[in-house]
Amino acid sequence: MARVVVEKPASFYPVFERRSPGERGTHYCPGCGHGLVAKYLAEAIDSLGVQDRTILISSVGCSVFSYYYFDVGNVQASHGRSPAVATGIKRARPDAVVTAIQGDGDLAAIGLGEIVHAANRGEPVTILFVNNAIYGMTGGQMAPTTLLGQKTTTTPQGRAASLTGSPLHMCELLDTLKTPSRIERVALGDARQCVAARRAVREALRWQVEGRGFSFLEILSPCPVGWKMEAVEARRHVREGMTREFPLRLFRAQPAGELPARTPCGIEEVRRLAVGEEAGGAAPAPPETPVGDVREPSFKLAGFGGQGMLSAGLILAEAGRRAGYQVSWLPSYGPEMRGGTAHCHVRLARHSIGSPIVDRPDVLVAMNGPSLSRFGSQVRPGGLVVVNSSLMGRQEPLRQVEWLPVPAADEAELVGEPRSGSIVALAAAVARLGVLPRQALEAAVQTAFSDPTKRSQNLRALAAGWEAGAMARTCSEVPAPA
Repeated sequence: MARVVVEKPASFYPVFERRSPGERGTHYCPGCGHGLVAKYLAEAIDSLGVQDRTILISSVGCSVFSYYYFDVGNVQASHGRSPAVATGIKRARPDAVVTAIQGDGDLAAIGLGEIVHAANRGEPVTILFVNNAIYGMTGGQMAPTTLLGQKTTTTPQGRAASLTGSPLHMCELLDTLKTPSRIERVALGDARQCVAARRAVREALRWQVEGRGFSFLEILSPCPVGWKMEAVEARRHVREGMTREFPLRLFRAQPAGELPARTPCGIEEVRRLAVGEEAGGAAPAPPETPVGDVREPSFKLAGFGGQGMLSAGLILAEAGRRAGYQVSWLPSYGPEMRGGTAHCHVRLARHSIGSPIVDRPDVLVAMNGPSLSRFGSQVRPGGLVVVNSSLMGRQEPLRQVEWLPVPAADEAELVGEPRSGSIVALAAAVARLGVLPRQALEAAVQTAFSDPTKRSQNLRALAAGWEAGAMARTCSEVPAPA
């Protein structure tokens, strides 16, 4: 006799840790369709056998905590930016199955440009668009897909086309583009619609697994709390109200042989195009034995806003790229912008960089006292601290690190560009470490400044800093007298 086993999909975690001990539920409201979408996606991942290479992007909205539920690769995206994040991940990892779950406010409002351009480029990712026609997570405001006449906290008299326009139809909008390969709209209004939705989720994911281009699935979902309805009434509204405005249909499902031609552009192609190599050319390899023991250095460059610290970080990343490193650059602005604090994180690595954040830098370039106070203790033992002695004067060297005072601001004044002090300090750090050739740093400076005068001033600043760093390196290599 056959035995039916009902169990949680393997792509879900056994226990949802976000909840209190003993609880097994999700954060979704009773009657919400997001839980069904999550279940259908987990089942599709299991049935296609792609759990080990699936990367799920959680957007800002009701799907925001998906990473607590799915036992796959998880990435949290900023509001509306899931298609851009999906693009980057898919190009870096073409073998990954990249999927995003987005709501109507996230996708059709702040993220409208992101989804349109990702679809127009034909990015081979899967987007699940849960449309409940309201901002369900943030208080029930009107969304781009709110129906005419529908009451929300921002349209208490009902949405009026004369004031706020008509609902956006995302499937119809994307169907005007040439490149998407699959576009479909389903609903969660009753059991029959749910069966069709489960099939559609699997098909949307299968489209990507088979390499068939951009797939987009819109799912009309009930939101009892946001709509102020009982769950049964909310599902009836999906069937009778939402489907009247948003008809259910398969808009497009192009056979594989009819997909628009699209040149693959993974991370290697991006790198090759950025370097300017001919097809089949090889990128320069990073130095195998740089001076010192730092082979994959991480940097923090910090100072006042306006001292050029973020630009110096970009120049360092560009020089690293030219020298064959994998690089990352992450800026961090203080609240005052110019005149406030500003710093950036830069990594140079031989392999893929998991995170651009630098918690324990190998090198700190501090252009002022507050930056040294804030980040000095983070430098790893044996690391390098370059300080702008022009502004800070005599400082007590930090313990367990190498201390390199450089009069960066004074040198910048000599070349006629006060903001080039960051280049002086950066060049001193790079020359001291020996991780990059001077030519790479000079080429990066020339690329960064189009104005001939600025370019010349910053190259002179680089030369001054390089001399200071090279001298410190030479002194460190001379044995102490017996």
